[in-house]
Amino acid sequence: MWRKFQITSVLLAWLFATGSQWDFVQVFAWGRMFADNATTMSLAEAARETFAPEKLCPLCQAVSRAKQQQENPSAPDAKAPGKILLVFQPVPTVIIAAPPLSPWSPGDQVMLSIGRLAPPTPPPRTA
Repeated sequence: MWRKFQITSVLLAWLFATGSQWDFVQVFAWGRMFADNATTMSLAEAARETFAPEKLCPLCQAVSRAKQQQENPSAPDAKAPGKILLVFQPVPTVIIAAPPLSPWSPGDQVMLSIGRLAPPTPPPRTA
């Protein structure tokens, strides 16, 4: 189970790092457009209308902008900074001390022996 999770995580990270999420969104948009067009026209016309570059749905336009921004990160509308600054702040030193121990008084030792019986006497030994 853990191995499958690791493989799935690596696969998803690779897909997102390469920008494949936009391909999945584009395929979804084409499928939705084709299904909408196929209800009113023939399949050939629906396919032609779906993939026509002048008739893009809002989702296709968003995918197009996202792919262009991913390819050109230096575009003026890009919000990511050019450099990533790493700031290492010193870690504060925290010392937690144990409370001071007070020595036992002889009265405390007497209190501990109250309620205890004397140890049993051992059986006699034969010589």
